[in-house]
Amino acid sequence: MTRRLIACGLLVLASVTACGTRTPDNASQTLPTASPTPSSTSSSAPASNTPQALSPNGTRCNSAALKGEVVPTDAGAGNRYGKFVVTNTGTVPCTLDGYSGFQLENASGAVPTKLERKADPGPAALTLAPGGKASANLRWSVVPAGGEPVEGSCQPEPSKVAAIPPNETAPLSMPWTLGPVCSGGRIEISAFYAS
Repeated sequence: MTRRLIACGLLVLASVTACGTRTPDNASQTLPTASPTPSSTSSSAPASNTPQALSPNGTRCNSAALKGEVVPTDAGAGNRYGKFVVTNTGTVPCTLDGYSGFQLENASGAVPTKLERKADPGPAALTLAPGGKASANLRWSVVPAGGEPVEGSCQPEPSKVAAIPPNETAPLSMPWTLGPVCSGGRIEISAFYAS
């Protein structure tokens, strides 16, 4: 009988202690987690937008503020050279850093394009004043390779280019008047540099 009373007493004491410790623990855990959650959510939204939109040198150069053109520069031994030049048409300085996307197209849609990044020069942050320009070097071949036809055009002839500036998703569209690009549309491109 005594053992039973002691066991029951211990069981009651254990349940009271367990219930007593759960309530304060739950309360103390609920308050801290409830408090930081709204403040971290509200502070994280502006923080994630700020680095993408602003830098120490101004806003990032976006597609709406840039005008693009492809300019031929040299030719020799089946190779062609040019520059992809962008101009800041906005009213404030903007920053540009990295490589552009580059897709050849014609009236039927995308034309084979194999873009290869070359670090000649490599990426470096640039600030473009309104009217300022930056260039990326281009190199491609007009000599058929692999199974490409040697008579006629080695690849479908492009009439335009869709080029996406660094860290953007909207392309700039511009004419391509430099003929077909052989080797499956292989084009070497450098990072942007001041021009």
